Amino acid sequence: MTQQPLIFSGTSNPELTKKICDYLNLVPGKVDIKRFSDGEIWVKFQDNIRGRDVYIVQSTMPPAENLMELLIMIDAAKRASASRVTAVLPYFGYARQDRKDQPRVAITAKLIANLITTAGADRVITMDLHASQIQGFFDIPFDHLYASPVFSNILKGKIENLVLVSPDIGGIKLARSYAKRLNASLVVIDKRRQKPNEVEAMEIIGDVKDKNVLLVDDLIDTGGTFVSAVKALKNKGAKDIYGAVTHPLLSGEAINKIINCDIKKLYVTDTIPLNFENDKIVVRTASGLFAEAIIRSHRNESISSLFEIDKDKN
Repeated sequence: MTQQPLIFSGTSNPELTKKICDYLNLVPGKVDIKRFSDGEIWVKFQDNIRGRDVYIVQSTMPPAENLMELLIMIDAAKRASASRVTAVLPYFGYARQDRKDQPRVAITAKLIANLITTAGADRVITMDLHASQIQGFFDIPFDHLYASPVFSNILKGKIENLVLVSPDIGGIKLARSYAKRLNASLVVIDKRRQKPNEVEAMEIIGDVKDKNVLLVDDLIDTGGTFVSAVKALKNKGAKDIYGAVTHPLLSGEAINKIINCDIKKLYVTDTIPLNFENDKIVVRTASGLFAEAIIRSHRNESISSLFEIDKDKN
């Protein structure tokens, strides 16, 4: 009889790991994660993982200890003779630095790829990368999931006269996947960024006048860009504006900015823990998609079949 996968959680998002295991009728694996008084991380797997298929669920948002914890857990699993170790990163941090766009800067997305591979991961599963080309930074199998089914199932058929809006040129493919699922047209915002987290100007390419809008993005950090996009869309005559953003970093005053802007609802997932929910900010779990990806990976079945409608080579 084939053994079940073993799923372990780091400390960044144990609630999501529990939901994934509940979906699969499994119990999360037992692992001790401690810190010495100086902050050094210590990891020990309590379960016997020799020869087992191990999945480590850990988002790598700040602080950097989340990333370090993931690397140590991978190393511990390999040294405990796990047959295969898969790093499940609901949120892949440090992905915004994916190219050398100015002199003397790091390409952190490539650095993180190297670290995860060197630590001993055999495979990576993540969701809605900031830049899809990051998959090419890895020399191990990489499964890229999309949150669009989570949000589309909530919104399909519920909003009339809908148009999908990408907040920048780089998000067109993500917005197109939503547009296909919701049978809606597509609009793009051309934004000029003066420096990180600050937008200089926005130009809307397409018609949003008297239409309901769904603004989609992979992440929301300070909320400045998102709120500026909402304001620009309202100025162009948009009616009700909704948001669907996968990763709710929501740093600084982001929550207050969103609550006080002209958005009707912002839907986010639980790839990053958010102990906040009100009439405007609504959390929907991505655990089902991760659970399906894990069990299909374990059985060597197709994962891409979960997202047939999102396939687009154009």
